[in-house]
Amino acid sequence: MAPNESVVGAQALDALAVLRADSSELTARHPDHTFRPAPDRLARWQASGVDTSAFHTGFHVAWNRYAELGLSQVLPLHRVLVGAESTRPGAFGGFHHPDQGYRHLQMLAVVTMYGPMERGLPEWPELALLDLLRAYAHDCLHYGSRRRYVHVGGELVRTQYGINFRRVSGRTYSAADPKGSSYTRNLGVVMEGSCDREARRITRETADRAGFREPDDPAGRLAFRDTTGTLTLEDVTPTPSHGPTDEADRYAEALRRYEAGVNHRYASFLDEFAPGEEEELHTLLLRAVISGDTQPLSRWLDSRHGPGTLAGVFLTDGYFAPSAG
Repeated sequence: MAPNESVVGAQALDALAVLRADSSELTARHPDHTFRPAPDRLARWQASGVDTSAFHTGFHVAWNRYAELGLSQVLPLHRVLVGAESTRPGAFGGFHHPDQGYRHLQMLAVVTMYGPMERGLPEWPELALLDLLRAYAHDCLHYGSRRRYVHVGGELVRTQYGINFRRVSGRTYSAADPKGSSYTRNLGVVMEGSCDREARRITRETADRAGFREPDDPAGRLAFRDTTGTLTLEDVTPTPSHGPTDEADRYAEALRRYEAGVNHRYASFLDEFAPGEEEELHTLLLRAVISGDTQPLSRWLDSRHGPGTLAGVFLTDGYFAPSAG
């Protein structure tokens, strides 16, 4: 079990145990790639002459920061599967590769090596190390978030994730944002944005310690700024074209969508509800996501915006309505 998970009933526990004993379902979604546990992948890079010390520095930065936030245990590295050695011509990996990330039911992170994936070694080692660190630091927070599972009608149901809740009927506490919105009223976006803001802060500090600098080429510069949270408006403004022509182009497009849909919306949320106190609210959010306790966060918001702010902002109509039948 992850550090802040709980289950109701032996059936739910048994179902999780079965799911977490086998990673084949996840890796089968990427049949072209070879997945290896992160310690194995890093050891192979190190043996081939890549200095991997920056990743290990970042690991300790993350461990110390997350301990401050109340997370006593980080995601074990052997539960991070890193894909490379792809048989697909032109395969391009990294944080924004399709269908990757932390999978809470299996308690595994499935990620890919940044850059061209047809070899086992990164073409751009510094960027690959920073990208892997960003993904790992991000997924540690997903791993450490409060979760509650129940077994209902023969199915495993997650009724709590961080500060977001779901009824066994499927109704969620907050609704999706309107398409193209520049703000958010969705707790999933807020939690995802808080995780990535923290992960990129850790990556940025690690890059500074290691003396890594922005590459001169546009693609490398975009990736460096993405992993370190230093993207500019110009970086994420698509240039007119007939659409992406290869995987590297599609990767850059996915990067821009994620920045607009998650990180920009989260930054707007902090600016809206905590002008001049963004970091204080960000830290309160992360602590609430890890513990599942919304009271300190609610009190802070109430003191600035009036009673019932958290529910007033996020609670969707019908969440407490009785289930049909």
